Amino acid sequence: MNREDYYELGYIAKPVGLNGELAVILDVDDVEEYEDLESIFIEVNGDLVPYLVEEVKFKGNKVSLILEDINSIEKAEKLRGKKLYLPVEELPDLDEGSYYLHELIGYQVFDYIKGYIGNVKLIYNLPTQDLLAVEVQGTEVMIPTHEDIMVEVKQEERRINVQLPEGLLEIYLNK
Repeated sequence: MNREDYYELGYIAKPVGLNGELAVILDVDDVEEYEDLESIFIEVNGDLVPYLVEEVKFKGNKVSLILEDINSIEKAEKLRGKKLYLPVEELPDLDEGSYYLHELIGYQVFDYIKGYIGNVKLIYNLPTQDLLAVEVQGTEVMIPTHEDIMVEVKQEERRINVQLPEGLLEIYLNK
C-alpha cells in the first residue's frame, strides 16, 4: 500500500499508568465507531508500523489503547506524540452526500465571484477548524471549511464552491 492509502486517525497523547496503556486523541466525530479496532499503524521515523490492538477503552469522551508488545511505560513513552493511521478502506461508510475531508484533496475550488481559484493540495486539521490548502498562483492559500465559506461540495464533479470573505485571497497574494 502507498502512503495515500492511509488516513490520519489521531495521535498518541501520553502513557496511562505503568503497563503501556496509551491515551489517544482521535480526530473523528464518533470515537465509538472504533471500538472494534483490531490493528493500527503508528508513524515511526517516517514509516507506518503496524500494531495489533488488544483493547480499546472508553471513559467518557476519552479513549485509550492497549497494544500488543507495548507493556511498559518506557515503551509507551517512546510513542508519545506519534500519529495514528488506518487504511482508507477501513473508514466507516458515510451517508449519501457526505464525505471525508481527505477526499477533497485534488478537488477544484471555485468562488462565486472570482471563478476558478485553484486545487486543494492539503487539508489541515486544526483544533479550532479545518482548513483547505489551495494552491493559487503558486501560493498556498488557507480556506476555512466553515459552512458559510465552503458552500457546496459536488463530489461527482470533484468541485467545491466557496464564498470567500472579501480580501481573503489578497492577504495571501499581495505580498
